[in-house]
Amino acid sequence: MNKVFKTLSDPNRRKILRLLKKGEMAAGDIAKNLKITGATVSHHLDILKRADLVSAERRGQQIFYSLNLTVLEEVMEKLLEYFGK
Repeated sequence: MNKVFKTLSDPNRRKILRLLKKGEMAAGDIAKNLKITGATVSHHLDILKRADLVSAERRGQQIFYSLNLTVLEEVMEKLLEYFGK
């Protein structure tokens, strides 16, 4: 859980998650939306994947990223447990 919270501490990674909330996207499209370099997006996506917050699927020469809702649901459940009682 600590790994997830550390991952979420970066504003660019939170922005990427908000974009992916709308649906899957390729890294280039994420970079255009956030106006950051492709290398920076790739770095953040790698961290998000290692925290299991996003999943990646290769289609031809592009990789499409999407939210891993199972992990996000677990995080929300833990937050509710912590703050709800």
